[in-house]
Amino acid sequence: MPISGMTGFGRADGVLGAWSWAVEARSVNGRTLEIRFRWPPGFEGLERVAREGAQARFQRGQVTAGLQAKRAEGVGQVRVNIEQLERYLAAGAAYVEAGRTAPPNLDGLLALRGVIESDDAALDPEAQADLESAMAATIGAALDALALARGEEGAALLGVLAAQVDRIGQLTVQAGDLAAAQPAAIKARFESRMRELAGEAVSEDRIIQEAAALAVKADVREELDRLAGHVNAARELLASDGAVGRRLDFLTQEFMREANTLCSKSASGALTAVGLDLKAVIEQFREQVQNVE
Repeated sequence: MPISGMTGFGRADGVLGAWSWAVEARSVNGRTLEIRFRWPPGFEGLERVAREGAQARFQRGQVTAGLQAKRAEGVGQVRVNIEQLERYLAAGAAYVEAGRTAPPNLDGLLALRGVIESDDAALDPEAQADLESAMAATIGAALDALALARGEEGAALLGVLAAQVDRIGQLTVQAGDLAAAQPAAIKARFESRMRELAGEAVSEDRIIQEAAALAVKADVREELDRLAGHVNAARELLASDGAVGRRLDFLTQEFMREANTLCSKSASGALTAVGLDLKAVIEQFREQVQNVE
């Protein structure tokens, strides 16, 4: 598949009998694949489904999925746990008798943990298996929707990244044209300086020899060749399938290394300016690459 982003959102809903539920899945950038899944009590077995589903679809990013489920009101039975209620009353009796608090009311007592019990979650094994199977399918649908959203982000990123790679290629060609004029410019500057210092006493051979040594130090042909090679490699990665974010990130480091060397070897203001433009575009490219799976 084409390149994918790492940011997105997906949702899917499901219904079975008296139960209804919704699954939401979202993801953000991450160097590795991290998966978090939240589920209601009684459905712990679905964590493996969510984890394996995410691992099958994604290679990088922080993925968070959550399942919210409810049973139709009136289906389950509700009862008051008298023993628990009596414990609460006994624990607070001394405070009431001492006048330190008002007598409890019914609404407050019924809201205490464990006083109201419901068997909504009580299902026979076969019904529980059917329900979890249906929920698992919804988890898969939500993850599919998330994958689609990440793919759409990747499609948008592709155009931006391709344009930046093209710009890097153009600046590399421009730098090559400027670099070709460096030896002559170095010789002219060196000769002018030597004439100022030594007059006509300096020989042409000495000027050529010293200027050649300076030109060798300022030679950037290897850096330009490597930049051109990195441009071709970046285009191949953008045209390939699968997760290429890490390789693009590494390639960005190589781009910047060559641009830095180009600037340090530059013997002209024009070439330095192009080198700085290169570094700016490479940095923009690096920022966008962080969004690629």
